[in-house]
Amino acid sequence: MKFISWNVNGLRAVAAKGFADIFTGLDADFFCLQETKLQVGQIDLEFLGYESYWNYADRKGYSGTAIYTKHRPLSAVNGIGVDEYDHEGRVITLEMPDFYLVNVYTPNSQDELKRLDWRMGWEDAFRKYLLGLAGRKGVIVCGDMNVAHQEIDLKNPATNHFNPGFSDEERGRMTELLASGFCDSWRFQHPDEVKYSWWSYRMAARERNVGWRIDYFLVSDSIKDRIAGTDIHNEIFGSDHCPVELIIK
Repeated sequence: MKFISWNVNGLRAVAAKGFADIFTGLDADFFCLQETKLQVGQIDLEFLGYESYWNYADRKGYSGTAIYTKHRPLSAVNGIGVDEYDHEGRVITLEMPDFYLVNVYTPNSQDELKRLDWRMGWEDAFRKYLLGLAGRKGVIVCGDMNVAHQEIDLKNPATNHFNPGFSDEERGRMTELLASGFCDSWRFQHPDEVKYSWWSYRMAARERNVGWRIDYFLVSDSIKDRIAGTDIHNEIFGSDHCPVELIIK
C-alpha cells in the first residue's frame, strides 16, 4: 500500500496549481494533507474511488487536516481526546484492520519559541495518544511534525540551533517518541542521504535547496519490517512543502 503525506499550505491555493493532476499521478492508497486552511463547505474536491475525512480548526483559515483513502476504515476519529489541543484540526486517525493511520500537523513553536511550552505539552499528550494506539495494533504516523530531528535534516544546523523546529526541546521530544517504539521510515532506509521536504519562501531557498526535512512517516516498531519504500518528492511544487511517501508491504 502506498501512503502520501503533504502539507499543502492552503488546499484552495494548491488546487489552483495542479493539485488534481498531482494527486492522480501519485495514485496513493492513502493521501494525507496538512494545513488545509478550510472550513466545512469551502471546497468541493473529491476523487473517484476515494472517501475523504476532514478535521477543521475552529479558527477560520488556519491549520486543518484531511485524508483521502481508497480503503474504508473501521473508524475515523478527530483529535487526541485532550480538549486543550483539539480545537485546531491537527489530527485525524483512521483505524484499519491491521494498523492505525494517524495524520498530524504538529504545532509550530513560533518566533522566539514563544509557543514552546504549549508545544511541549502537545508533544507529551500526542505521544501518550500514540502509545495507547500502539498497544492495540501497528501505527503509521504521518505529517508535518515541525522538527528537523538531526543535523543532517536541515541545511544550516549551526545557525538554526535555537530556532523553532530545531530547538533542543523539540528535537528531544522526537528522540523520546522514537525511543518509545517508533521508526523514522525515511532515515531507516536512507541513513546518510540528504533530502529536504520544506523550504522557506524567503531568499530563493528552494532554488538554492536551503531546506529542512520536517515531514515524516513514523512506523511503530511492531510493523517496521513491512516498510518497502520511502521517498521525498522534491520535484513536486505547489506548496512550500513537498509530498513524502511510504510504501508498506
